[in-house]
Amino acid sequence: MRNRLRVLRAERDWTQADLAEKLEVSRQTVNALETGKYDPSLPLAFRIARLFGVSIEDVFRPDPEDAATP
Repeated sequence: MRNRLRVLRAERDWTQADLAEKLEVSRQTVNALETGKYDPSLPLAFRIARLFGVSIEDVFRPDPEDAATP
């Protein structure tokens, strides 16, 4: 899964620690999300989208390789 988390965070001039505090997760979790090492739970994905005022689809997109798999 690809995401725009780093871009959305940078647009607001937030550090990973800032975002982690707002989401009530660890900074390591934010880092893992941004680097694609961790996919968020559905409730966390909704919290992220709500925090940025966008839809989940505006933050997360399926990896093109995953979309091609039947």
